[in-house]
Amino acid sequence: MAQKGKIFVVGFGPGDFKHITTRAVEALQQSDMIIGYKTYVELIQDLVSAKSIVSTGMTEEVSRAQEAVRQAEAGSTVSVISSGDAGVYGMAGLVYEVLIELGWTEATGIEVEIVPGISAINSCASLLGAPIMHDACTISLSDHLTPWNLIAKRVEAAAMADFVIALYNPKSGRRTRQIVEAQRILLEYRSPDTPVGLVKSAYRERQEVTMTTLAEMLEHDIGMLTTVIIGNSSTFFYDNKMITPRGYQRKYTLGEEKQPLRPHQRLREENEPWAMNQETGTARNDFAADPNAGRINKPSIAVMPKPKKTALEMATAALAMVKGTSAIKATPNLVQQKIESIFELAVSPGVANKFFTPQQMMTLAEVVGEDGSMEYTPDHQIHLKIPTTTPERITEKLREVGFLLAPIGDVLSLKACDFCYGEKADSIPYAEEIQEKLGGMSLPKTLNIGFNGCGMACYRAVFDDIGIVYRKSKFDVFIGAKPVGRTAHAAQPVVEGLEPEKLIPLITDIIEEYKANAHPNERLFKYFKRVKKIMHFTYQDMSSKIKIEPAPCGD
Repeated sequence: MAQKGKIFVVGFGPGDFKHITTRAVEALQQSDMIIGYKTYVELIQDLVSAKSIVSTGMTEEVSRAQEAVRQAEAGSTVSVISSGDAGVYGMAGLVYEVLIELGWTEATGIEVEIVPGISAINSCASLLGAPIMHDACTISLSDHLTPWNLIAKRVEAAAMADFVIALYNPKSGRRTRQIVEAQRILLEYRSPDTPVGLVKSAYRERQEVTMTTLAEMLEHDIGMLTTVIIGNSSTFFYDNKMITPRGYQRKYTLGEEKQPLRPHQRLREENEPWAMNQETGTARNDFAADPNAGRINKPSIAVMPKPKKTALEMATAALAMVKGTSAIKATPNLVQQKIESIFELAVSPGVANKFFTPQQMMTLAEVVGEDGSMEYTPDHQIHLKIPTTTPERITEKLREVGFLLAPIGDVLSLKACDFCYGEKADSIPYAEEIQEKLGGMSLPKTLNIGFNGCGMACYRAVFDDIGIVYRKSKFDVFIGAKPVGRTAHAAQPVVEGLEPEKLIPLITDIIEEYKANAHPNERLFKYFKRVKKIMHFTYQDMSSKIKIEPAPCGD
């Protein structure tokens, strides 16, 4: 029986070695493989001795979790890393989601250990002073996975309830409006002079700490690496520190060597008149239940006295206690956020056909409706995103009008020319067989096969991951193009004059090798460059020899 592996999901804190826990270091050093976002891997690389380190891009969280599970099931010990705490907007939940889809249970499946770390709300607060001394919450402004209307409701609720608020993911290159809207909502409930702390790259080389106010916070640099901490109505600045008192009413006298009340006396009801009465469940309304009361025209949040129970209600409750059942009624104000299912797929008229019919276009409009979206792509596909609970009905309608359907994501896609509108049709059956056998296959990264029906290669097949050109009744094959970026280059020719019956087996073998051995998010050209050989084809450097300045993203 094969030995089970293990997954550590490690939160390594803000990134400074002094603030990573001993257990996190132990987990990293026990691991055979480290998987994480490229920047995070670079932060902890001096602490690891793993044989394999896999770094992926910003939006590749799912592939990281899937690869970790795959490696652990093969017997490896794997660390999936997150900055801060892995359970706070980190990788912990996603790893469990992937495992659950596979039917994992703790009793019979691979072992999973979540290693906690210092979250941004804590590390940033320490640099600001003591802003989180009272009730606080964290809200991510990223609406990639959460509807913006729901985020706005949470910002408003937290503002209304006078929470200290830590905003994660406040702004990015594309998402610039969310922080503006958050400020607008907060200013409806908070004073413009409310203290705000901006911390960028806490405990890293480029750390920046800024003290400002709610009204002026947008005048400062805010980005994805910034955590925004907004004080409550009692937070104040003192000597370049942001401080939130422990409560709205003082239970002790500051500055006095001897306190007027002993510890046990402070907890008596007469000395805490603002507290809830434990018998009636009510609290006095004259102790600032809502810090915003009287300042804005908003309904205040106050604890209302409980209505007296009727004799029937008391009798029903007593009967329920005797029977051992519950007399609790379902609240009409139950809050439950609907989890919406978005069905994503790609459609095209066919492998060789590039013409859409009016019936197809009308069907697209019907199935997408008002709430879905359609996006045309350079690959002669239309990407659909449709809110639905019946995806099978959608696929049925699309197939009825002759659409070719394909999944979206890290899958194999065939991009064929139009074969001169069908005039050069000899190779079409081979293109259709590749699509039927390999199209939609899940892979470490998106892989495009370009297919040209003649030696003119006008469809630029040689600039796809795998290029196939039909010439003189045989095939030329190219692999390893770098299709995008300022250093893009054509694929390497590996076979000329391949007999038609050998094409499908060769392409299948190349794909299978890549699927089995490539890292998550590793394109075919990167894999070819790393391993130096695919099957019996030796890597040749096809990149431009003219040096250009590297792109910031590491292109």
